[in-house]
Amino acid sequence: MQPRPIELRSDTFTKPSPAMRAAMAEAEVGDDVAGEDPTVNRLEARIAELLGKEAAVYVPSGMMSNQIAVRVHCQAGDEFVCESSCHIYRYEQAAYAQLFGIAVQPIDGLHGLLDVDQLVDRIRPENDHTVRTRLVCLENTHNRGAGRIHPLASVVEICSWAADHGLARHLDGARLFNAVVATGISADAWAAHFDTVSVCFSKGLGAPVGSALCGSAAMIRRARRTRKVLGGAMRQSGIIAAGALYALEHNIDRLAEDHQNAQLLAQALRQTPGLTLEPAEVDTNIVIFRVADELGTAEDFTARLRDRGVLMYDISRQHLRAVTHLDVSRDEVERAAEIVHETATAGAVVK
Repeated sequence: MQPRPIELRSDTFTKPSPAMRAAMAEAEVGDDVAGEDPTVNRLEARIAELLGKEAAVYVPSGMMSNQIAVRVHCQAGDEFVCESSCHIYRYEQAAYAQLFGIAVQPIDGLHGLLDVDQLVDRIRPENDHTVRTRLVCLENTHNRGAGRIHPLASVVEICSWAADHGLARHLDGARLFNAVVATGISADAWAAHFDTVSVCFSKGLGAPVGSALCGSAAMIRRARRTRKVLGGAMRQSGIIAAGALYALEHNIDRLAEDHQNAQLLAQALRQTPGLTLEPAEVDTNIVIFRVADELGTAEDFTARLRDRGVLMYDISRQHLRAVTHLDVSRDEVERAAEIVHETATAGAVVK
């Protein structure tokens, strides 16, 4: 038998463990649209508690959670400010524009991270000619920034500036618990500086489905209306919410293993001619590296790795991304590192 591929494309490829499946099979359910699914209610209460917020709403995806947040804070003709490679701007089809008539003002950051000085003078003047700047969005950890953690001091500075200027603050915290584990800073300490926070259960935490949006009780009431209009109101969704609850109870601390495995892979890449980490340091579970032109394109390199049983994503002409997670072991990461090294040192394939 061929060994199973080493899955490093994303932590979204995780599958529920037998224990998680058992919890899902045994979940008590009801009609969540009527507010009567006890498992969903427990999940929403638990994630709101962890983030120090009054309330939460369970939704099918991280994209929906982010888009609901933008809509809660903005009306048609408003805009939000974000980093130019963040998930909301780069990977969500400009849904804020398609669905809600909301504009965006992207700002280039350093590996996904912004500095408050970049935001000064970005607020539109109040007149009949311009959109209305209403919201600042940050992403932590940052996907395209190779899982970079936005330092808390910078988060505080940006959010304080935004509040002083009457702007709402939203955190795309899809991988917030990676930042929690890597820094030792609690989830509620990160979340305290934002009006709304979205978190994803189906990435490093290993649940099969779902995200949550957390905020004040009033904001979450508005969020539920937007969830409904987007088709995200589910019925007996306690079956999948049970997986998310299990993840919160069992899979947060173990994220440290993913970070250690990412460091192992990063060190191997540093020692491989023709491959360059970008950024040079790895904060959490995402590793992005550049393939030298003489080794072919990232697409070529990805195909050669796939032929040898290692799966990664090419994310630009010369860049690949690898993501460690609970379904890839240390031994598999070590083997993947060997294959990457061997593939690079073999040189480019002549076509």
